[in-house]
Amino acid sequence: MQVEVKELIAKEIEKIPEQYLEDLLDFIRFLEAKAVREGIETALASETSLNKDWLRPEEDEAWRDL
Repeated sequence: MQVEVKELIAKEIEKIPEQYLEDLLDFIRFLEAKAVREGIETALASETSLNKDWLRPEEDEAWRDL
């Protein structure tokens, strides 16, 4: 399915007037940055929720010899 969507997007890009291509590039870069930002936010949220388990004495003991 991903390939189909990418192919459709490529075909649509061919139809876009030259004057809008820079806007399209800006939008693509915006989406890339948004994906990175969401990934970082998810990682931070996971760290916060797992923090209570990581900071237990049992965890320190389990990882002491590694």
